[in-house]
Amino acid sequence: MVFNLSSKLFGLVFEGWSWRRDDRITEDNTIRMVTTFLAAMLAISWCAWSIKKSRTPPLPPGPPGLPVLGNLPFIEPDFHCYFAKLSQIYGPIVKLKLGSKICIVISSPSIAKQVLKDQDAVFANRDLPASALISSYGKHDIVWMSNGPEWRQLRKIFVCELMSRSSLNACYGLRRQEVREMVREVYKQVGLPINIGEQIFLTILNVVMNMLWGGSLHGEDRKNVGVEFRQVVEEIVEMFGKPNISDLFPVLARFDLQGIKSNTKKLVSWFDRIFDSVIAHWMDVDVANKSENKESNKDFLQFLLELKNQRDSKTSLSMTQIKGLLLDTVLGGSDTTSTTLEWAMAEILKNPEIIRKVQEELDEVVGNDSIVEESHIPKLHYLNTVLKETLRLHPALPLLVPHCPSQSCMVAGYTIPEGSRIFINVWAMQRDPEAWENPLEFQPERFLKEPGKCDYQGNNFQYLPFGSGRRVCAGISLAEKLAAYVLATLLHSFDWKLPEGVKLGLSDKFGIILKKSEPLVAIPTARLSTPELYN
Repeated sequence: MVFNLSSKLFGLVFEGWSWRRDDRITEDNTIRMVTTFLAAMLAISWCAWSIKKSRTPPLPPGPPGLPVLGNLPFIEPDFHCYFAKLSQIYGPIVKLKLGSKICIVISSPSIAKQVLKDQDAVFANRDLPASALISSYGKHDIVWMSNGPEWRQLRKIFVCELMSRSSLNACYGLRRQEVREMVREVYKQVGLPINIGEQIFLTILNVVMNMLWGGSLHGEDRKNVGVEFRQVVEEIVEMFGKPNISDLFPVLARFDLQGIKSNTKKLVSWFDRIFDSVIAHWMDVDVANKSENKESNKDFLQFLLELKNQRDSKTSLSMTQIKGLLLDTVLGGSDTTSTTLEWAMAEILKNPEIIRKVQEELDEVVGNDSIVEESHIPKLHYLNTVLKETLRLHPALPLLVPHCPSQSCMVAGYTIPEGSRIFINVWAMQRDPEAWENPLEFQPERFLKEPGKCDYQGNNFQYLPFGSGRRVCAGISLAEKLAAYVLATLLHSFDWKLPEGVKLGLSDKFGIILKKSEPLVAIPTARLSTPELYN
């Protein structure tokens, strides 16, 4: 059709030229010829566009929106619940237009597999909110940096030097020291209500800081500086999940209408002062050791500083990359793990039969006249299923960290535009009644039936608490060890009950990290055979 139209058009044009050569064309004929030519070109363009459009798969379905604003006026604050509602109406892949940003929400294991495994390389990038651009020191970290050689190098350094089995085994003494410190702190408050999440956060923060640069908080610093640390961490994490007009309408970015950029800069500068102080200290120590020809055991920061001084461009690091790695580890290691353990304790306190089973297992494996060691953890099968079930019902990152395709591609028969923001709603997938029996009930036993079915590596796309593919969480090995060790110790060393008249709620507060809406407060009672075991 297009070919025939083109032939007629050019025939008409050449015929017009012959009229002109013969001086037989009139002014009206000239106008008619030009009009016909333009109309024909328009028809050809329209036909070509129609053919191309008919061959391009449509965007995913989704709710109608308004001009300019799109679906912004209609979204609900709890994104994970709102997205789950939309998937029930429009299907497992949904498109939303938030301002100028196209967002794709995936709530199906099979479609998540297409994104996180089948087309992993295409979707391995990030769509950075303004707050993340600042906290990542301009995309110089593991979490937010785009996929590429620099990102692969940073991740390799992190995994091989800090998260390897040998490194974690070497740091066991540090973890044990901090967990025993937690037990002593809780023992001092036996019979009194304590904030469980805060105690766990301070313990994990100390473990992380010790692994990174050999420092930790004790005594009054544990209470004062530690609480401030937690507040700053939570505020930065809150900035990541806060809807930002500047992200949705880039033309307004320079105005920072909600103050998110300026607030994030203040929070990151708080960490910067700590990092600068610690880095300066270790650089002085390194100079002193070299002058005296001393050898010392290196922590992670010292190793990074050595890489910074290398001349090999393939392995050397910049100072911003070092700070990016430190901040990633502090944020990711402390907040997500402590949040998961707070959820675990809440679910256990809600289910007395579960706490009985956990403590029976602990008494059998560890005994009442001893303390928990990490070597016990592999034998605590039921306790490990409690953690798995906690992460199923309360994944730390309910939508994971958003992915972003580096080029337009096709998923589930739909076009996914380059640069769109991809949410994987693992919260909804892990509560899907088609995949899980009694999905809203806390039943650790479900993981005993098929112990190898669900691991933390993202191989089963019905269960993705840590993501999957090349962007799977880099700190799984530490999180798994530390979470089980802390939870086992708290339940082995103490009995727990709620304060009189307090009702335990399990409602959540949405953010990039899914937290309890109300802090968990409980009263500990000593359960070990002798007081000496609490020293």
